[in-house]
Amino acid sequence: MTDAQGHGTQGLRCLVTGATGYIGGRLVPELLKAGHRVRCLARTPAKLRDQPWSDDVEVVRGDVTDAETLAPALQDIDVAYYLVHALGGGHDFERTDRLAARTFAEQARAAGVRRIVYLGGLTPRDVPAESLSPHLRSRAEVGRILLESGVPTTVLRAAVIIGSGSASFEILRYLTERLPVMVTPSWVRTRIQPIAVRDVLRYLVGSARMPEDVCRAFDIGGPDVLTYLGMMRRYAAVAGLSRRLIVPVPVLTPRLSSHWIGLVTPVPRSIARPLAESLKYEVVCDEHDIADWVPDPPGTPVPFDRALDLALQRVRDAQVVTRWSSASVPGAPSDPLPTDPDWAGGSLYTDVRELAVDASPEALWRVVEGIGGENGWYSFPLAWAVRGWFDRLVGGVGLRRGRRDATRLRVGDSLDFWRVEEIERGRLLRLRAEMRLPGLAWLEMCAESDGERGSRYRQRALFHPRGLAGHAYWWSVSPFHAVVFGGMARNIAQKAEASEGSGRADGDPSGAPLGRTPPGTEADRGR
Repeated sequence: MTDAQGHGTQGLRCLVTGATGYIGGRLVPELLKAGHRVRCLARTPAKLRDQPWSDDVEVVRGDVTDAETLAPALQDIDVAYYLVHALGGGHDFERTDRLAARTFAEQARAAGVRRIVYLGGLTPRDVPAESLSPHLRSRAEVGRILLESGVPTTVLRAAVIIGSGSASFEILRYLTERLPVMVTPSWVRTRIQPIAVRDVLRYLVGSARMPEDVCRAFDIGGPDVLTYLGMMRRYAAVAGLSRRLIVPVPVLTPRLSSHWIGLVTPVPRSIARPLAESLKYEVVCDEHDIADWVPDPPGTPVPFDRALDLALQRVRDAQVVTRWSSASVPGAPSDPLPTDPDWAGGSLYTDVRELAVDASPEALWRVVEGIGGENGWYSFPLAWAVRGWFDRLVGGVGLRRGRRDATRLRVGDSLDFWRVEEIERGRLLRLRAEMRLPGLAWLEMCAESDGERGSRYRQRALFHPRGLAGHAYWWSVSPFHAVVFGGMARNIAQKAEASEGSGRADGDPSGAPLGRTPPGTEADRGR
């Protein structure tokens, strides 16, 4: 069977790299909806386990820098989506990006892949590559490597992507909502052509069926060309906020800008800096040739105001499917919890708490799964807030990432400065710390049955120190554990008992959770 252009309409076999990230996590269900078969490549396949589409795809373990794992992942694949990059991944990220792209290109050619599709960055016209920011320069280099791979390649070049949970949208949202008056960098006057995330996904899906003789880059953007200042003012109007007073000044360097963004928004400095460096360039589409192969239905590309409205509605309805924090923060630890039988490597400090709870395991679990974000951490809110601010000062993520969903967690979710490493629904929640620490840390919370009506709450904090600084850190904070961890256990138990008695779930706004974070620690969710 063929379509009007003579292309086969039978579903293609697609490999998606970066499926745990913001775009990849949204692309997979769109490919499935289009009738394609999907295989996901992930370094940690467990992160995809709780996705609503996980049973409909094949998940394989691998890394784009590892040819041995890439080769089998690319076998029998028609279209390979390359959606990974080392944004904020340290001083050597350009070399990492280059190595990954070359390895992927070589293995795709060897496997007989029919097309590579890559989402890159829109680069400014008439600016030499050596003058670009490292972020844009690396994205452009990856595109060139894939185009020269010998495999027909589509490179989609986008500027600012507007969608619920995107880093660009979150920066725009927090800056505009939190600062009615702001002194800003001069790049707020730079012209930008933003694009709605739904248009990005539409172009990505449509690129799978391009003819074999198409091997080129395409500029993709929405119908509006704006300055960042104009984007903030349009956001204020769409969100129903008062007009913002914005004063651009020339003295804020990209380094200072990234500190400013990191201070006001949930996006950490490691990600904010490359974005800020890129915003000093004018990024406007030179062409819209993509429409020749992926036609634009009526109403598309989506206008900027409509894209904002759609994103805000998703935030208000708590239906943010993926967030910028879906992928692990560069430099954050990824080591799994060292289980007791296998642990043979030095010290492992623990703080263990256990309480009987006069509530059902189900009521206790609702409190456990609802922890963090707007509900707080059920003990000493000031201590958590101070720890979050300190983490941001040293370049960490802090507490502002909040939760993707107010009541449900899944493996891989970011949760303030933790990440969900494991869930056994109804029984166990294990979090891995992503704050800046001289070592690795985890927090486990268990809800277990204890008799006919009661339950037992078990809580365990673990810390594997790195060097002398790690040992010193543990012993310096251990005097506060009775207040922080002891108070957490008691308050979680009390909240479960209270919610069971009132019939309210933990996330019900009519009940004020114990230990709610102070105003400003968690951003307004658009309600």
